Amino acid sequence: MSVMPAVSTIAQAIQLSVAPVFLLAGIGAVLNVIAGRLARVIDRSRTLEKLHPSSSGPEHDRHVWELRQLDRRMSMINAALFLCVSSAVAICSVVALLFVAELTNWKIGTIVALTFILATILLVAGLITFMIEVRLSLRATRVRVELLEKD
Repeated sequence: MSVMPAVSTIAQAIQLSVAPVFLLAGIGAVLNVIAGRLARVIDRSRTLEKLHPSSSGPEHDRHVWELRQLDRRMSMINAALFLCVSSAVAICSVVALLFVAELTNWKIGTIVALTFILATILLVAGLITFMIEVRLSLRATRVRVELLEKD
């Protein structure tokens, strides 16, 4: 009796893992977008932190308000990143479990399915959190009325 798995068994395991790997690639693209937004928010907050001490009056109040908005956005982006990365980890676990199940003939289909469902729920939660952050960004980014008036 051979201890080594047949090539056909490995090929079947690879076929089973193709769809989750495509999902993983999509999650990677989403993570790239979210991380880019986080970098821009951090850059803006650093700029405002430099302006804050030298400002006064309404300008100072506007800087404080915007810094609060940026802090809130950073928290939302961080949560979205956490959820999406957790989803990616769960997808990697699904792929590993598929190989383990195929190579050992363990009956862990329920575990694989539950892990995939968990990955999907985490991804949906991450995308919803990201959508909320985008809405926060749009609400915070308004052109002041005095800048829109004609001279």
